[in-house]
Amino acid sequence: MTQQANILVVEDNQDINQLLCKIIRKHHGSAQQVYSGTEAMIYIEKQEWDLVLLDLMLPGMSGEDVLNELSQKSAVPVIIISARGEQQSKIDCLRTGADDYITKPFDVEEVSARIHAQLRRNKRNQVTLLKKELIFKDIVIDLEAKMAWANGTLLKLTAKEFTILVLFVSNPRKIYSKPNLYESVWKEPYYGDENIVNVHMSHLRSKLAQVNPDETYIETVWGMGYRLKN
Repeated sequence: MTQQANILVVEDNQDINQLLCKIIRKHHGSAQQVYSGTEAMIYIEKQEWDLVLLDLMLPGMSGEDVLNELSQKSAVPVIIISARGEQQSKIDCLRTGADDYITKPFDVEEVSARIHAQLRRNKRNQVTLLKKELIFKDIVIDLEAKMAWANGTLLKLTAKEFTILVLFVSNPRKIYSKPNLYESVWKEPYYGDENIVNVHMSHLRSKLAQVNPDETYIETVWGMGYRLKN
């Protein structure tokens, strides 16, 4: 990598923490070791990070709570590295906002590759945002003018529909649960009312289908949420 990344490693097992930091320092940049969720939040609030590696079973504040706080306050990519291999644990973390999930024991080369993938994806997103234009397939979004086109046709979107579309196109591989969408777009706590999200998603998908009926832009990931169809 030409630019060194700044990565926060949140892992209470000293040996695993040191191994992860060794991988990062050899291939990706600098690593900051922390050993509890509470300590992690101090570092997260103190400075910007390019990536967070997060264990779930932590002393003090749990990894799940750290992830929940991060998903509401920051766009930093998060890779969960946990001994919990249950499908439901993975689903819950991805729903909350994790970008990847690695199960312990892990392969060193795989961890390095996944770190590289997240850093590359995040860099692409940052470059695109600097251009003030987002592109996915034939969707083009002008962030300054707050206008969007699909298949060369201007989309007549409401403010909330536009915000939802920007959210998806900014993170094209991320799965958004209904709570994620509601809290990201409406900026208030989600209390379980799915109807408002369902209605806005239905309208957005319908408007996209009207201008290009041969393309599926947003797909439903059953039991998890929505994401862009790559």
